Amino acid sequence: MKAKYALRALSTLAKHAPERLLARKIAADAGVPEKFLEAILVELRNANLIDTKRGAAGGHALARNADLITIGDIVRVIDGPIAPIRCASVTAYKPCEECLDPQHCALRYLMGDVRDAMSSVIDNRSLQQLSDENDRLTQQLKSSKRKRKIA
Repeated sequence: MKAKYALRALSTLAKHAPERLLARKIAADAGVPEKFLEAILVELRNANLIDTKRGAAGGHALARNADLITIGDIVRVIDGPIAPIRCASVTAYKPCEECLDPQHCALRYLMGDVRDAMSSVIDNRSLQQLSDENDRLTQQLKSSKRKRKIA
């Protein structure tokens, strides 16, 4: 849930870039609870994905162009390693206590394939692509609602 909220918030910032937005505006546009968003924004700032300024001209903005931020970057900041189990992780490997031989564990290799498949998708999709797709789908929804009203 936390990564989903982070993706929604960053997609909102991408849509409004390079404008700075207050957390209240991001929360409203992204459909994210404001209290929960504040903690997420701190994590994103600490990871240098957003830039935050205080004061009258303050707010939050992307720290770099949305086309240079991958969905994988965001998910890893918020949720940590992509692997579904620690023994299949590239960056946070830890063998299972009950495993007799990690080098010969079919489950570990299966979960490594899951990790690789997921990484191949989220590491090759940018925040800009997500934001653009969200805008396209929103316009498509609005268009279909208009057509239903006319009919």
